[in-house]
Amino acid sequence: QVQLVESGGGLVQAGRSLRLSCVASGDTFYSYTVAWFRQAPGKERDFVAGLSWNDGDTWYADSVQGRFTISRDNAKNTVYLQMNSLKPEDTAVYYCAADFSPLNRESGRQPGLYDYWGQGTQVTVSS
Repeated sequence: QVQLVESGGGLVQAGRSLRLSCVASGDTFYSYTVAWFRQAPGKERDFVAGLSWNDGDTWYADSVQGRFTISRDNAKNTVYLQMNSLKPEDTAVYYCAADFSPLNRESGRQPGLYDYWGQGTQVTVSS
């Protein structure tokens, strides 16, 4: 069973960048699907970005395409979310999620299909 710990959140001005990290312990990310989701106050948890560890395929929500990049470091068993050109509407708690199932670009957007979640890290973007 894998445990996930996110870090890297904070308060930034619009237009700036942040990089979130998600470290796995208890197991490796090998063969997992890993994703980032976010949840703003009073809203549902939304998909942000996903990555297939086996083939490195990545996919993004339309709202972050071209601004955010999900990547991995095999040696560190870590997944990153590089967030550039941040906007106030990006403000949310960001969660790392993982599942041993080979989710694809469609199924990998569904939070209910992920078994493992981190505790979340707050990202606040001021205007």
